[in-house]
Amino acid sequence: MTRKQYAAWGSADQAEQHYLVEPRHLAGGGDIRHVAEFLRASGWRDRSVTGGPLAFDSSDQQVRVVYDPISQPGGWQIQGQATATEPGWQASFTRQTPVEIVAGFTDALTRERSAHAPNPWAPLQQQGWETERSQHFTALSPDRNAWLQFHQTGPGQAHWWAGARTEHGRTWDALFSSTTPMHLIEHFSTALADPQPVMRPRGHIPPSKWIRTTSVSVRPSEIGAWQQARITAARATTWGRSWAASRTRKPAAVRPHATAAGSRARR
Repeated sequence: MTRKQYAAWGSADQAEQHYLVEPRHLAGGGDIRHVAEFLRASGWRDRSVTGGPLAFDSSDQQVRVVYDPISQPGGWQIQGQATATEPGWQASFTRQTPVEIVAGFTDALTRERSAHAPNPWAPLQQQGWETERSQHFTALSPDRNAWLQFHQTGPGQAHWWAGARTEHGRTWDALFSSTTPMHLIEHFSTALADPQPVMRPRGHIPPSKWIRTTSVSVRPSEIGAWQQARITAARATTWGRSWAASRTRKPAAVRPHATAAGSRARR
């Protein structure tokens, strides 16, 4: 997001009605800039075309994130290229997946991988999700309206599936190939299980009696400041990583004749 856009957000700084929505898995899609601007601030290249889907490539061009609001089923499509040590992988989120949950996955794409062994089930169990082991291993939210499942139908036929539903039916789905790096799914499950409510503006609350809302008055400048803080953090992390990388680079070798020439010049 540009500085002009932020200025526009705060130009009419009158308090507006918003709602804190919980559980977050039923809060609806939200503002896609929550994901897109973080990627841009993290140094990802914006490959979007005017009038077309949003598209971002990682700096090493190994991962592409696309958001398509038009085609069916639409939503987020993420693809990781195969490397010398890891196979290719894919992930997708339908349009009504809350952006805060999508960001749990996409933010992790911009960070260094932790040294600890990932466990996608641990964040869910810590928040009271129930686990069921049958043909497929499944974790269910306390309200039993969201899930994460490792779905395996046969050798080489497996994927991760997550989603949520209201009394009106399924609201969103997320699919991950079996080769999706496990630490990314752990970050996704952490965001999925987070008990903190998320904010939505008036008129953007899904119609469901299973949702709890708290009305709050928020100024556009406050929303802009929160967005800016998230973007600033992404830029700082990216800058820090670049600085550390430059410090570890070996200096270019000095040619012997150049050293000799320098010595003669100082005499």
